Amino acid sequence: MKRRHLWHKTLLKSFLGALAIIVVYMIIFVEIMIYEGQTEYVNIYDAIYWVITTLTTVGYGDITMASPIGKLYAVFVQLTGIPLVFGILFTLVIIPWMEKKIQSNIPSKASKKLTDHIIICGYNRLIETLIEELKENDIPYILVEEESELVMELLKRNIHAIYGLVSEEETLRNANIKEARFLIANRNDEMNANIVLTARNISDVNIIAIVEDRANKKYLKYAGATSVVSPKELFGRFIGRKAADPFVNRLTGATEFFEGVSIVELPIYPKSPLMGKTMKNAAIREKTGANVVGMWKGGSLTFIIKPDDIIKDNSVLLAIGSNDQLSKLKKLTQSGE
Repeated sequence: MKRRHLWHKTLLKSFLGALAIIVVYMIIFVEIMIYEGQTEYVNIYDAIYWVITTLTTVGYGDITMASPIGKLYAVFVQLTGIPLVFGILFTLVIIPWMEKKIQSNIPSKASKKLTDHIIICGYNRLIETLIEELKENDIPYILVEEESELVMELLKRNIHAIYGLVSEEETLRNANIKEARFLIANRNDEMNANIVLTARNISDVNIIAIVEDRANKKYLKYAGATSVVSPKELFGRFIGRKAADPFVNRLTGATEFFEGVSIVELPIYPKSPLMGKTMKNAAIREKTGANVVGMWKGGSLTFIIKPDDIIKDNSVLLAIGSNDQLSKLKKLTQSGE
């Protein structure tokens, strides 16, 4: 709604500005016609006709300037007409109209029957794997994205998504936030803060915010997030426990997104059968059911996992799955026995 209001305001200002320029051009046209003695064209109708045809570079030639100053003025009007007419017409009218037509075919509201679901604000590899888990566990969800092309692509892949600005009340209401189980804010930290504030203003839904910079965790908490997840911070805790962790039988350090589905980091140990294998050959999903959504490699955390990425002794995997699936993967990362 805010974006639409701003667009209307900008369009109105541009229209009034263009109208003012046309009026000034008409006045100058009349003065030049008087100066040249072409008094038969000194009227509002011919003034409008000449200015519009010259601005649009049509120039039928039935009304022409005879004096040098008149010809220079005609050239000036033609040159200014290109950015004035085509700039305003295409940028503020035609292109937005076409975008609106395209967006009108993209769903912007979830079904009214959708309840007890999860609202996911923002798409990436981490969320894609989470959605796979939701589907396997028959947990309803709706993904909200503000890139129309991405929404169309997700819909083609049978991922439930709607189009809208994730930080606006109207969008969250369209996602049935009051009937939702909880909401996941998965944009940059600044946008996540806006999402949390907006969601908290209209609902008491539980909110999970995924933070990029752990220094911003407290601000997202202040904004109203129920919990804040920092993948990088979780990696750090696991690296610190790497030496002792093989002797721990239970799954530690897991962060539960919702009942039965958690995210956890798992370091690779020297006796792991995964050592030296590519992600494709490791077949982690086929063997354990868990999804690897991130990996610590080259001293940095990446969510872009390639099939030919090699699992090394200093690798740490970020995985999502049920406790049983993650426990199976944990055994593989240690000794496989």
